Amino acid sequence: MLTGRSPSAPSSDRVRPDVAVVGAGPIGLAIAWRCAARGLRVAVHDPAPGSGASSVAAGMLSPVAEAYFGERQLTALLVASAERWPAFAAELTEATGVGIGYRTEGTLMVGLTGDDLAEARRLWAYQQGLGLPVTPLRPSELRDREPALAPRVRGGALAPTDHQVDPRLLVPALRTAAQRAGVALVPQPVRRLSDLDAGVTVVAAGCGAAALTGLPVRPVKGQILRLRAPDGLAPGFRHVIRGYADGEHVYLVPRADGEVVLGATVEERSDTTVTAGAVQRLLRAGVDLLPELAEYDLVEAVAGLRPGTPDNAPILGPLPDRPDVLAATGHHRHGIVLTPITADLIADLVLGGGPDPLLTPLRADRFGPTGAVVGGPGPTMEGNPWS
Repeated sequence: MLTGRSPSAPSSDRVRPDVAVVGAGPIGLAIAWRCAARGLRVAVHDPAPGSGASSVAAGMLSPVAEAYFGERQLTALLVASAERWPAFAAELTEATGVGIGYRTEGTLMVGLTGDDLAEARRLWAYQQGLGLPVTPLRPSELRDREPALAPRVRGGALAPTDHQVDPRLLVPALRTAAQRAGVALVPQPVRRLSDLDAGVTVVAAGCGAAALTGLPVRPVKGQILRLRAPDGLAPGFRHVIRGYADGEHVYLVPRADGEVVLGATVEERSDTTVTAGAVQRLLRAGVDLLPELAEYDLVEAVAGLRPGTPDNAPILGPLPDRPDVLAATGHHRHGIVLTPITADLIADLVLGGGPDPLLTPLRADRFGPTGAVVGGPGPTMEGNPWS
């Protein structure tokens, strides 16, 4: 860490950055922006900025809908980061003059059949038990909010604090903000951390962090569809919809420009092939919940790789025996919502601040040599069906 050194102090190594960030996705760019804003010299290394998981992500900011059994510590991190999003979005928009698609209509969680609703209600009861804002709604109340929902939908709930942002607008905005703050972008891949010469190195390379650090970060494939409302109109619904449809779990995210993001699969695979079966399942479930989608244009089918960890929680902080190398990876499904808090926590560590208590269960040394969590279960105990 840069303890005891003034970032602006004169030095003979004027071109040597204080911080080298590996990875120019939202996490890496936000960390670079925060560090540069505090007076540090920062270089970001990435041959293709924004081409990783964020280019496929839907951009849901869902600490409530993403609160799952056995994930209390991770949920606390999600909630803390979501609370920072309004100020973060406003600051980024002011710094760049560019909108990032930040919307606050909230999220509707719905069940199509009686079995779907029973499964959903168990989760809502757990979320309410954590004190999270979940308001159950009858079918008539759901359709008062979203008339386009299928008449078959048996019930649902509102998560008013679960919002959204457009990652394909967010990443260019972060890149602009970082460059305006003085960050240098180096369009070359990093093969070995020893090739970098900086006071502190931050590895925010998503799935690529495994090869660079030896950390147990694995690719988790997700297939996603993008639809577009006909005639250039806005979608016929405003809320993010997260639904159970005959056992299939899907989400639908409306954009102001007419786009709808429909996703997503969760597959323990490392390829990015789009399969007919996945497209069929997603479309069937989406149309079952919102019948008007059958008339939308299918404009994109794409797959990406989320960086997962053995306990599905991110890895944040110094590598074991390498205090000058900080990990900021393994965000899996939560990279977008965790962008503000990750950037703040890592920037604090770079500047020599004491570790925030939120980081304790997320340390890199929580994994043993086989990738198992040392000392028992980590922040996440169970798989999450959502992307």
